[in-house]
This record gives sequence, structure tokens and C-alpha cells, in this order.
Amino acid sequence: MEILRHVVVLVHLTGFAILFGAWVVEAVGQRRVTRLMTWGMLVAAVAGLALAAPWGIDYPLNYTKLGVKLVVLLAIGALLGIGTARQRKTGSVPPAMFWLVGILTFLNAALAVLWR
Repeated sequence: MEILRHVVVLVHLTGFAILFGAWVVEAVGQRRVTRLMTWGMLVAAVAGLALAAPWGIDYPLNYTKLGVKLVVLLAIGALLGIGTARQRKTGSVPPAMFWLVGILTFLNAALAVLWR
């Protein structure tokens, strides 16, 4: 069971890496929202929800931390959705919206690592 949980952690980290990596590439280039960012967010979200279940561990989960991370993830998802719609309509994403995606993604990773 522990190996399965570690595999899910790896998938979760891969989703974060895809989201943040795609964002960094676009931050250097055209500053737009891509499908790769959305897919990375979805992979990280599904794996994160699986990790939020108390299976294969013998210590209590920090549900406050998980709730905060979920709220941040929902904000990222909303920004990606709104940004994609605006990009289709006008051809570009508002700069504040684009930069918030990266900031909130980094914040979510920081919460995971620093909040014990």
C-alpha cells in the first residue's frame, strides 16, 4: 500500500511539474494559457484528491492544509478556465490573470512543502 501511495505522490508531482513548467515556458514567450497547463492542473488535482484520502498511512492528515490547498487549486482552475475563454475571444490573456496562475501554482507547492 505504501508503494501505491508513493506512486500517487509521484503522479501528483508530475502534474505540478507539467503545470508550472508550461507556465514558465509561456512566461518567457507569449504569455498565454495552454492546454498543457490545464492537463497538468487536472493531473495534480486528481492525484491530490487521492492523496487526501487516509489510506496507507498511520498518521493523521492535516485537513486544514488540504482544504487551503484545494481552495488554491480551485482558484488556479478558475483562472485557467477564464483565461482560456478570454484568449479565445480576444486573442490574449490579461497579464494579471496569467501571472496569478504562476504565483498560485508556486504558492500551492510552497504550502505542500513548508506547512507541516
